[in-house]
Amino acid sequence: MRQLLRILLAAIGILAIAAVAAVVYVTTFLDPEDFKPRLTTVVEEQTGLNLSLEGPISWSFYPRIGVSVERARAWLPEQSPDDASFAAIERAEVSVAFAPLLRGEIAVDGLTLDGMRLNLERNAEGEGNWQPLLDRLAEQDNDAAETVLAPASAGPHADAGNLSVVLNIANVEVKGADIRFRDEQSQALWRVQPLNISGSNVNPVRSFPLKAMFTLTKHNRLDAEALERTPELTSEVSLETRLRLALDEERLTFENTQLTTRTRRANESDPQQLSLKASEMVARMGEQQLTINEGVLEAGLRHPENWQGSLALSLAFGLESNWGAQTAQLKDAQLTGPDGLRVSGHLNVEQWLEAPQYRGQLTAAPFTLRPWLSRAGITLNTTNKAALSDVAMTSPVEGNMQQVSLPRLSLVVDSSTFTGAASAALDGTQLNFNLEGDQLNLDHYLPGRVTAQQASRGLLRKAFAQTEGALLPQEWLRTLDLEGDLRLSQLQLAGLTFDEPRLQLRGADGVHQLSAFESRFYGGELNATGGLDASESRLQWQFSPRIVNVQVAPLIETFSEGDSPLRGRFNLEGALTTQGNTREVLTSNLNGELTARLNDGAILETNISREMCELVAQLEGEGTLRDWHTDTRFERFDATLNVRNGVVASDDLLITLPGINVQGEGEFNLTSMDFVTRANARLVDTADAACQVNPRLADLPLPMLCEGHIGDDKAQWCRFDRDAFQASVVGLLRDEAGSRVSEELEGRLGDSLDRIDERLGEGAGQELREGIRRLFN
Repeated sequence: MRQLLRILLAAIGILAIAAVAAVVYVTTFLDPEDFKPRLTTVVEEQTGLNLSLEGPISWSFYPRIGVSVERARAWLPEQSPDDASFAAIERAEVSVAFAPLLRGEIAVDGLTLDGMRLNLERNAEGEGNWQPLLDRLAEQDNDAAETVLAPASAGPHADAGNLSVVLNIANVEVKGADIRFRDEQSQALWRVQPLNISGSNVNPVRSFPLKAMFTLTKHNRLDAEALERTPELTSEVSLETRLRLALDEERLTFENTQLTTRTRRANESDPQQLSLKASEMVARMGEQQLTINEGVLEAGLRHPENWQGSLALSLAFGLESNWGAQTAQLKDAQLTGPDGLRVSGHLNVEQWLEAPQYRGQLTAAPFTLRPWLSRAGITLNTTNKAALSDVAMTSPVEGNMQQVSLPRLSLVVDSSTFTGAASAALDGTQLNFNLEGDQLNLDHYLPGRVTAQQASRGLLRKAFAQTEGALLPQEWLRTLDLEGDLRLSQLQLAGLTFDEPRLQLRGADGVHQLSAFESRFYGGELNATGGLDASESRLQWQFSPRIVNVQVAPLIETFSEGDSPLRGRFNLEGALTTQGNTREVLTSNLNGELTARLNDGAILETNISREMCELVAQLEGEGTLRDWHTDTRFERFDATLNVRNGVVASDDLLITLPGINVQGEGEFNLTSMDFVTRANARLVDTADAACQVNPRLADLPLPMLCEGHIGDDKAQWCRFDRDAFQASVVGLLRDEAGSRVSEELEGRLGDSLDRIDERLGEGAGQELREGIRRLFN
């Protein structure tokens, strides 16, 4: 037994000495430079590339056996040696483990590529310089390709002559690679540098760890001056995963992948950070398919102007994509973020390489929209500080890279719910909607007197970038194509309530039309049409309202917050124009004409007929025995309202009461909200006269003056015009008495003037007596 052991040890020693001797012989007496012509020929035959081996090919023996090549360059067939090489490498080395050689096995111990360079170009017609290389490889004999792939597809061991090749590479390393892509079609230069890749225990059966790091840059111009500047985009990329090869099935599987990027633009100081994690990513090369399971995309976004710190967003998802069919399915997507943001859904994408189209379903749980608008650069100054604090939606979604559509939208905004369809162009140039809602208090969302609506980029900049106090985004309206229909159960605007309003908007080329606005309005109806021209330097407005049988009392009480002094059904029709984009400017430029009429009207808690009849009776030395109604009822109330630069004026105000006519004039300043109205009431002898009229007093008017501010106590709005009344009485007495002073007439007026004092103010009767004396002396 001992003798057998000695023989075996001797045999092993002899084999070891023989192997060492063989290696020494190969590395000593064989010149690897003799292989250069053959290598260049093989490369040209297989790829069509012209290979130049400028550096030496050398053997290495210790600590591992291998071969290295230095300074190799390759050109495309149409290139000349003076051109920049298509591919180049500073040094490549392959080494095999020594011990397996003793067992008759080839075990690749290491593969190193140092300083690899690759220059990719695409011309203005979209043709890439790599295409001939791909075509040449595609033309190679399939049997030859299978021969090349045979060892890998056979498993960890494959017979290669008298040696068994062990496909388990201890270390693979790519160091300092530089890949450039010059795209004349988009006038951009992309560059990956330095690219470093490392892997260990690389084999075709089990997964092995793989790491990669590189910096991606982009220049948006190809001229020499632009290429010398800082890149417009710089992204630091890091990949860590476990890779499982299935070369026979043309499948790559990435396990427990983590991909991180830090991207910075030229004008930004802080980077945008993205991180992709996935439990499994499967790339089926033959079928051109990619599957991602349990993916999580996390973002740390920054904006130096609109918010401080980093905005953290997270998207959990699954993905199925097919490069050949240009389809992708985003499944079980869950987007979460601050301020209660939770959006879920799925999305199917077609033709995503050429003309992407997508459809799917989105659902947003209730969240606060205000801080998101602030992050987008929009500072809100809404009347209700809690507006947009509870927003939710669900709808199918479909569209492309130009527009997005929500065909069956259900939207909740605070206390309002809307259903219908909406679509918009992603650049803000088109907006379509057809919505129905329950109630909307628009006053909650309108800005206060001072507001700044500014945004930084994209659609939001076009839609909201306006000067201080602007009511509408004029720049956006100039480019907007608009088609909108809105129906509500109730709308509140400017403190007014509109029941079952219907709105129809149409617009293009900066000219927008209010095609229809219909609503039940305080017991009557409101109809309106209008237009808005945003194509000029100032917004031009025109508006044609029509009000039918609207109850005046609740309308006035909406503004005055008290009981109305009037009742009746109001009718109005006309046309108005204005220009500007702030409340003050719009009001001061308001012009037009309106005709108004009040049916079944009355002044409440005041009977002008009684006041006049009692006053006339006192002047006649008599009294009245009639029972009077507490209100003043109108038989007719008409007026033409002329609007000039924000001031509403009328000089043909006519009110007809039983036996009394009231004519007057007045104006209302819409800017200051001040008003003044003067009216003269006269007794007329009709079949329905309020009282018997002395023909001598038929021409005696009872003047009334209404003036003040709309916010004043309404009880102080109107009063008898003492000065005008005194002048009328004096004029009447002058006509009757001529130049004589009648003591009897003054005595008859005494009691009446005392009563006038009570109505017109203390001292009025005495002033009237003195006036009469002066007049008749």
